[in-house]
Amino acid sequence: MSVEQPLWQALTAYRVLTLLYALGLCVYSFDDYDHPLGAVVYLAVLTLWTALTFRMVASAERCTRRFLVGDLGIAVIGILLTPLVDSHDRIAEGTPTLPSIWTMGAVLGFAIKGGWRWGASASTVVCAANVIERGGFAQDTLHMLALVWVASVGIGYVVEVARASERTLARALRIEAATRERERLARDIHDSVLQVLAMVQRRGAAIGGEAAELGRMAGEQEIALRTLVSTGLVTPPRGADAAPDPDGRADASGPSAPPCPPDPERSDGGPCDLRALLAPHAGSRVTFSEPGAPVLLPAGVAGELAAAVGAALDNVRVHAGEDAHAWILLEDEPDAVMVTVRDDGPGIPEGRLADAEAEGRLGVALSIRGRLRDLGGTAAWISAPGQGTEVELTVPKAPAKKAKAKGEAAR
Repeated sequence: MSVEQPLWQALTAYRVLTLLYALGLCVYSFDDYDHPLGAVVYLAVLTLWTALTFRMVASAERCTRRFLVGDLGIAVIGILLTPLVDSHDRIAEGTPTLPSIWTMGAVLGFAIKGGWRWGASASTVVCAANVIERGGFAQDTLHMLALVWVASVGIGYVVEVARASERTLARALRIEAATRERERLARDIHDSVLQVLAMVQRRGAAIGGEAAELGRMAGEQEIALRTLVSTGLVTPPRGADAAPDPDGRADASGPSAPPCPPDPERSDGGPCDLRALLAPHAGSRVTFSEPGAPVLLPAGVAGELAAAVGAALDNVRVHAGEDAHAWILLEDEPDAVMVTVRDDGPGIPEGRLADAEAEGRLGVALSIRGRLRDLGGTAAWISAPGQGTEVELTVPKAPAKKAKAKGEAAR
């Protein structure tokens, strides 16, 4: 709902209440009017106008400029007709005009619709009409006119600020949605294209000959694509939140975690056993420890978490070497699911993370930390030179479902 919609609703109620007030004043002062029939006719017209235009002030779309001019005209006519139906003595004493405080509703309509400039213009017209009706400037008239002018300008300014804030918020939400979609595409690129190019580059250099030239070209394309991803698609994290990519080669080739096994019951994001997705990683160099009971997560959440584990193992193979041993520990806690990937490699040298990030190598930042963030979880690294590296991936159960549902809806 628009931030100004409550103002239109309040204005609608204000017009009705002030109309009742004006009718009450007419009944109370009926015998004091010089021409009471004229007052009755005007208030009958005012009542009919308010009833017929009740929906016109329900929203900004219905409240047109033509209606606002007509509404202000009805109020000004009532002010100028007051000397014709009331006595000069009563007017000099400060008796309310025929429309009374209903006039303020016409001025507020201008302020809400067009901002403080429109409100100031409408209140100036009303002020001029009141001066003509009183036949000059009186102290009580000046006080009332100053209140009308200040109120209309103040409300108009608040409306302009609210509109600007609403536009800023809408623009920020669009940018956030676009950024998340670009990061998702960048992760897909990292998990497929960049890894293939890196593999071609290494194999070509090892084979030599024409294959070496092919590897060199693949390396150039890899660098160009990395530059595009790091500068055009995503904004890399800074400082301690950077991905631990010691040699800047988190894009090494290697198998990623398989998707959730196809099952009609899971096509809608139903429960999926995370153990089935992590088990294929087990081998002679990878030890997988799992709970005895199924670890159920929504299919999409389980697939993303398994892909993050696959990216962590890719880093182990590249940075720790083919002979390094890795351990995967799956823990099913009451409120969260935690997967720990630990290796016995050389660890991460201090300052290497910042260097890799500056080079635009965002493998872990996108494939691990980005995935966990989108799922409402966290990814943490514990490493020391010569003592291996440990990656802790945590996904809260209930928030993970909500985050994934939100992501699917956004796509």
